Amino acid sequence: MTGISHRPSSLRKVIVASLVGTSLEWYDFFLYGSAAALVFNKLFFPTFEPLVGTLLAFTTYAVGFIARPIGGAIAGHYGDRVGRKNVLVVTLVLMGVATFLVGLLPTYGSIGVAAPVALVALRFLQGLGLGGEWGGAVLMSLEHGAEGRRGLAASWPQVGVPMGNLLAAAVLWLMSALVPGDAFLSWGWRVPFLLSGALIAVGLWIRLQITESPLFAEVEQAGAKARLPIVDVFRQHPRELLVAIGARIGTDVAFYTFSLFILAYVTGTLGLPRTTALTAVLVGSACQLVLIPLFGALSDRVGRRPVYLAGAVGAAVWVFAFFALLDTKSFPAIVLAAVVALACHAAMYGPQAAFVAELFSTRLRYSGASLGYQIAGVLGGALAPIISVALVGRYHSALAVCLYVVAALLITLVALLAAPETRGVDLHADPDPREEAVTP
Repeated sequence: MTGISHRPSSLRKVIVASLVGTSLEWYDFFLYGSAAALVFNKLFFPTFEPLVGTLLAFTTYAVGFIARPIGGAIAGHYGDRVGRKNVLVVTLVLMGVATFLVGLLPTYGSIGVAAPVALVALRFLQGLGLGGEWGGAVLMSLEHGAEGRRGLAASWPQVGVPMGNLLAAAVLWLMSALVPGDAFLSWGWRVPFLLSGALIAVGLWIRLQITESPLFAEVEQAGAKARLPIVDVFRQHPRELLVAIGARIGTDVAFYTFSLFILAYVTGTLGLPRTTALTAVLVGSACQLVLIPLFGALSDRVGRRPVYLAGAVGAAVWVFAFFALLDTKSFPAIVLAAVVALACHAAMYGPQAAFVAELFSTRLRYSGASLGYQIAGVLGGALAPIISVALVGRYHSALAVCLYVVAALLITLVALLAAPETRGVDLHADPDPREEAVTP
């Protein structure tokens, strides 16, 4: 393969590149989700009742999740065949262009039904980009990391999720506070999307400075690359793939309930200002910036599964207090609800990257980790806001949402209990590819 240096980058440089790029990708993704909860129902589905319009807006949001496994499969194939770095450059550009174009879209009032159709198409492109982003960013950090600190190294790209959420919520909060209601609906919501163009350029420049993963270089130099990585994942790692999917589902449902559905619930059901919910998410996301790497480091000491399990149990218990605190309509209580909820999520999310990646051999790791992570996103995060809105609309109570979150977390608990502890896995000990080769 040409164009790739195998001189190792410093771990710090790799972590910065992964964190910045992932933060910007998740900024784009969360920006869409936040806008779906706050304005898209009015701008792209104005002929429907508010509840139906919100459901349709979240449905377009879910399209991104549907695209993510496709993006993960494509990026996984090329990431395992030609390298992690080049694929990450492509995913960042794809995500940035799609988000920038959302900011230029005419609304339903201007072009009719073509507006939501174009919105869905751009959301699909966002999903393709993000589907390939996570696996590559995590693998670059994990595979550059020291043997006993892989949990901490792999947790840094995970910090990109609250960082992106924080950035998206902060920009929307600022625009909501500075721009009056009608002006915000007219043009204010577009500014955060257009800002994405400049942010992605910065992230791209940083990402181009790093070198390829040393573990991938070993596989390449040994001539051990898989011919059909995705096929090999299903043949050689079916159990690991199921564990990765199951472990992710509850985490995803809990997170999108705590960080996204809260926006629709606080503004729609409780009738409170946008800034109340956005501030709560801002504070909770800020806490996650510190907690995720702390839990990742803790998993290096006590194991991935114990930390992950503690977070899942905590989230299952807290979800009942979460909605009870929201229902008080007290600003401090709403902030407390979000902070503790996202702290529980951080306990799952900190060790999750290393845990999922360590389930798969190096020659198949990009494909296996991406598929497991992104398939779970469809079953978890894509459906969570839609199901939650529908449940509140049907039962006029958050109790049904609580039970839904608990049911999803039970799937995660079962998967974790059935999984091996991956902390001490030797990432160099790949099986002989000649024994796994797919017959052409």
